[in-house]
Amino acid sequence: MNFRKSIIPGFGLSFGIMMTILGFIVLVPLAGLVVYTAQISFSDFVETVTRPRILSSYYVSISTALVAAIINSVMGLILAWILVRYDFPGRRLIDGIIELPFALPTAVAGIALTHLTTVNGWVGSFFAKFGIKIAYTRLGITIALVFIGIPFVVRSVQPVLEKFDAQYDEAAHILGAGKIRTFWKVIFPEILPALLSGFTLAFARGIGEYGSVVFIAGNTPYETEITPLLIMSELQEYDYVSATSIALIMLGIAFLILLVNAIIQSVVSKRVSGLA
Repeated sequence: MNFRKSIIPGFGLSFGIMMTILGFIVLVPLAGLVVYTAQISFSDFVETVTRPRILSSYYVSISTALVAAIINSVMGLILAWILVRYDFPGRRLIDGIIELPFALPTAVAGIALTHLTTVNGWVGSFFAKFGIKIAYTRLGITIALVFIGIPFVVRSVQPVLEKFDAQYDEAAHILGAGKIRTFWKVIFPEILPALLSGFTLAFARGIGEYGSVVFIAGNTPYETEITPLLIMSELQEYDYVSATSIALIMLGIAFLILLVNAIIQSVVSKRVSGLA
């Protein structure tokens, strides 16, 4: 095993502290979720998590989170590019506003977005003239997820762009490449792993989001009902086994997303290193 030199001595002590913190904060609660779910048989577990209403909620949560994550990837990349590549009045203010969804309570965000997008709200009344309804639809859910997910992409891509050497741009221009070709062939491969990371974080956060979505969703069964709401409903009815069973499925989906992201990032990083 190769160890990098560190100003903090003792790999064993450092590793032990790390595993202790990881165990108490992450592993123990997740293990408790698995143990509690094990109280029912496998057939009952399958029956619980595959009820039609539950399956519909999976589809609503995953589909809206996926669309929002794709939108966030595009918008987040543009925002990060502007904040890094251009200097303009108010840039620091906008850079700070990007993190507002992190600091703002999700319930407050949900209430504010709902009031804005109802047929009587500023935004909703405008789109209502064209027959487009936002609040209490999947479109409204997607907008809420875009709001809470955009910082993940911006903060993932921004540091990579800041460290990117401008000499690569100049070299590409000298060799005759245009701006578009320079971006796709030189810059984009460098920021792709960070962009994938931001996409995955926004996607995973969107699947499990509750506070900012529950108000604007309308919570119509089979239409706009999200999985976290069903978990809360089961808990309110003291059906802890069903709640933990559904939560375990959501945990598995989140783990699968992060695993796929790790594999894709590893492959992309190797290809980028091979091209360098």
